[in-house]
Amino acid sequence: MRNISLLFLLFFIMLKSNAQDSKFGTITITALEEKVHPQDSAAVGAVLFSHVKMNLKMNGSTEKVTRKKVKIYKNGGYNLSNIQFYCPAGKSNNVEIVNAATYNLVDGKIVKTKLTSESEFVEKTNNDFWIKKITFPNVKEGSIIEYECKEWGGYLSDWSFQENIPVNYSELVTIIPDPYVFKKNIKGIYTPKVISKVANTYGYSAIETSYLFQNLPAMKEESYVNNINNYRSGISFELESVAIPGQFYKSFSNDWTNVAKTIYDFDNFGPELNKTGYFEDDLKKLLEGKNTSNAKITAILDYVKSTVTWNDYVGYSCAKGVRKAYKDKSGNCADINLMLTAMLRHAGLKANPVLTSTRSNGIAFFPTLSAFNYVIAAVENGDELILLDATDKYSAPNVLPLRALNWFGRLIRKDGTSESIDLAPKKTSLDNITVDYAIEANGQISGKVRHQFTEYNAMAFRNKFEKAKKDNYLDSLEEELGKIEIRDYSQININDILLSPVEIFSFSGTDLCELIGDKIYINPMLFFASTKNPFKQDKREYPIDFGFPFLEKYNINIRIPDGFVLETIPSANALVMEEGLGTFKYNIAVNENMLQLLIIHQINVPIVTTDQYGIIREYYKEMIAKQTQKIVLKKI
Repeated sequence: MRNISLLFLLFFIMLKSNAQDSKFGTITITALEEKVHPQDSAAVGAVLFSHVKMNLKMNGSTEKVTRKKVKIYKNGGYNLSNIQFYCPAGKSNNVEIVNAATYNLVDGKIVKTKLTSESEFVEKTNNDFWIKKITFPNVKEGSIIEYECKEWGGYLSDWSFQENIPVNYSELVTIIPDPYVFKKNIKGIYTPKVISKVANTYGYSAIETSYLFQNLPAMKEESYVNNINNYRSGISFELESVAIPGQFYKSFSNDWTNVAKTIYDFDNFGPELNKTGYFEDDLKKLLEGKNTSNAKITAILDYVKSTVTWNDYVGYSCAKGVRKAYKDKSGNCADINLMLTAMLRHAGLKANPVLTSTRSNGIAFFPTLSAFNYVIAAVENGDELILLDATDKYSAPNVLPLRALNWFGRLIRKDGTSESIDLAPKKTSLDNITVDYAIEANGQISGKVRHQFTEYNAMAFRNKFEKAKKDNYLDSLEEELGKIEIRDYSQININDILLSPVEIFSFSGTDLCELIGDKIYINPMLFFASTKNPFKQDKREYPIDFGFPFLEKYNINIRIPDGFVLETIPSANALVMEEGLGTFKYNIAVNENMLQLLIIHQINVPIVTTDQYGIIREYYKEMIAKQTQKIVLKKI
């Protein structure tokens, strides 16, 4: 009984200690002594405590107070001691840091190092916003940093609870006056505890709501993730209405239809589609002799791409306006793609803009004005919907820049009606690779490669080649393919967007096989074999996003050296995934001193759900096992 009582005593002492470590303003020796996170030994740090209060005033401004305490376990977490806050340009005093310090354990005692003025500076980023940056002093393994920050600004800002390190305790408190109605959109795979109560602040009635999380795991990077922030536990706020009795009432967007119509009615969106005088004469000349819809679409897309250069700015609203962008020959994505839409309409095509959200902006889960940050064009050509984007010189009909492929978009017609459209590519992008090579008795290998690209693979290849330039591209290609030597490099159809580009080169290498005794061991796929499974986790938290369906097809012909015979070759194999996700085929044939391989790896869907993860993981495991099998040649 004494032992049981002692265990209970120790248990309650631990609970009390943990509770103290989860409070702001309390630093314990126990917390400073902790070497690793109890639930995640690999974590470089952890948020011990995070408390944010956002108090919306009647005038629409918000006072935000953040109190945060972070533990640093490893030197890889030193970057956690560098924090930054955004503020409007010229208003860095909208952010005030108070009670900031670093805590360390020195000779068994807690030593506090306060933040100095030298640790705080403002980066004047651009004309829209500045960044206030804080660097904590005396940070080392085991340190705890703690700070309080006060910010003043506009309406309620979005908030993320989950971070790239474990979060022991996180609470967001909002105080919203009764006249304001917000939609609260909670996202992520974890759900907070929510507590609401009536509050009275500054003499008016309000609702105070607390969103509480405990023991949130770190966000883990996984391969083929669209944007990990899509799955980060957080909350966004969208103003739905403001109602002051007897004085004022205004309703804002509350569904996708209203969001689309609101954006269409903006002066720098819908009205820009009606401006045509600036291009009419040029378009008339361009379309001479082009009588089919496809011919007109291709000609107009190519013309806009070659005439107006994208300035790398996104947004669904025109920055310059279509007329000025046409004159300046540059503009943001709205300037360019609304111009494209207007030209298509003027050519007699049924064209409309499509609102989208870029991958970096995240998936548009909820109907808000900020859900979209990009716009493309669409042509309804019979039963076919052709998607177009003139911001990328190598885009083509239904081949959009990868940044724009983000689940769905919202097509808006002239009459203000709209509908959701699936942006996922339907056509398979092909890598068609032919390899012919000969093996010498001394292990030297020389041969020739012909690599054809289609659809999204074609656009990616063209952009990669242009960005790297030829010499740098060949250097990186040699490195990528196993430090081979490339010569006689040439290309076909590199500039004709409607044709499939092809690269052709000869190669040689001395480290592509192993000589052991009187035998040669070689992977018949050489440098094209997949050797690492990108899907190793037992459980997948996020969907797998391949971007587009694809097919890799290899035709490989191998000449065996004189004086050698085949001792071992891989057996043929075929894998067909459930639910039609994809297939793998491996066929091999022997014809005297020649080996012929036909290998196909095909993924039929752009996105694989977490429920299907087990299927794709086992598929890749078996495929890689087959692709890494070697043939053995024996000297006669």
